[in-house]
Amino acid sequence: MKIFYAVQATGNGHIARASELLPHLQRFGEVDIFLSGSNAQLNSNLPVKFRDRGISLFYKTGGTLDYMKIARQILNPFRIIKSAMALPVEKYDLIINDFEFITSLACRLKKVPSVQFGHQASFHSDFAPRPEKSDPAGEWILSNYCHAHLNLGLHFKPYDEQITWPIIKSRIWNSTPKNLGYVAVYLPQLSMKEIYRELKSLNNIRFQVFCKEANYISQQDNITWFPIDNEMFTQSMLDCHGVITGGGFETPAECMFLGKKLMVFPISGQYEQKCNAAALREWNIPELKTWDINTGAAIDRWYQSQEEIIYKPQRTTAQVVDWMFELSSNHLNRKNHSGLLSFPRAFT
Repeated sequence: MKIFYAVQATGNGHIARASELLPHLQRFGEVDIFLSGSNAQLNSNLPVKFRDRGISLFYKTGGTLDYMKIARQILNPFRIIKSAMALPVEKYDLIINDFEFITSLACRLKKVPSVQFGHQASFHSDFAPRPEKSDPAGEWILSNYCHAHLNLGLHFKPYDEQITWPIIKSRIWNSTPKNLGYVAVYLPQLSMKEIYRELKSLNNIRFQVFCKEANYISQQDNITWFPIDNEMFTQSMLDCHGVITGGGFETPAECMFLGKKLMVFPISGQYEQKCNAAALREWNIPELKTWDINTGAAIDRWYQSQEEIIYKPQRTTAQVVDWMFELSSNHLNRKNHSGLLSFPRAFT
């Protein structure tokens, strides 16, 4: 089987998940990877066959989305259509799309069926948690940014039959975590200056902060700065007392799996992260609303609290991939037999 795997390179979570999934996907056939986007700090060790700058998210100082910079990417629709038509999706048996627009467009233009597989796919279900205040624009993006014939979601738990447990890296799954007392921090929407301003006064807490502005490991008062590095951050999570991060998906899921304390600060204006924060309330995970003069006191209370997290996903990565292939095969073959879709070469 020939598999086309489209990976969104906006942020680091998609790349980290793809690196973990790749060997399991290769059990089913030859995998070619399309990496799209230009705003990830994590170095990709993926064997990328196709690459495009795609459509990425950018942030202003303070963490809000930079809508003008994002909009400039789509002022030339001919570039996007040209990129989509150049992708040879029709030559593959299975298209797996992790929330990537160019591949979605290519499949629509060429009438090739695809499977959206990832966290964003879970929001096609009404049972996936939402915040109390809905965001129509955010809902529209989650529903329409990536079109697919089948949406198979990953979330903190299976909220319906087309959603399953998160991907937990094998290193995390098989680890023996420690507690060395410090707090691991990854807040990509904030600058070093902003992070330092609110953490420097917490002299009783040591922080390991991972930041795109850091080119090497350095010490500044109670903060150790680290460059963005997947292996170093994983080790930091394994040995920390707790984690402060954005409202993403992979890092909170792995942190809870390890039983670590967790606090989230969703990116302003990013609806998906607000949805994740709403879901995390089930495990009493606190959410920072702002990053300001009150932040230090909130972090200190959280650090001193005795709240314990009990969270155990019921599927390994291999089992998640098996689940995805089983549902994909059943759905796409059923569609093919009904005459609704033309599937180039059926699952064998």
